[in-house]
Amino acid sequence: MNSRIRRCPHEGRYTLSTVCPVCGRRCGPAHPARFSPQDRYGYYRRMLRRWKTSQ
Repeated sequence: MNSRIRRCPHEGRYTLSTVCPVCGRRCGPAHPARFSPQDRYGYYRRMLRRWKTSQ
């Protein structure tokens, strides 16, 4: 089942739309992705996240 609730990263408000009605920024999923020990690409995702934050 797919969750439709979204959260604005700037305001911290929850909404059903993809754009925050208050600040106009794009909203992301309200919950983190599921963790799986068999995740083949988890290492690369974490590496990319670290690379993006270091720039």
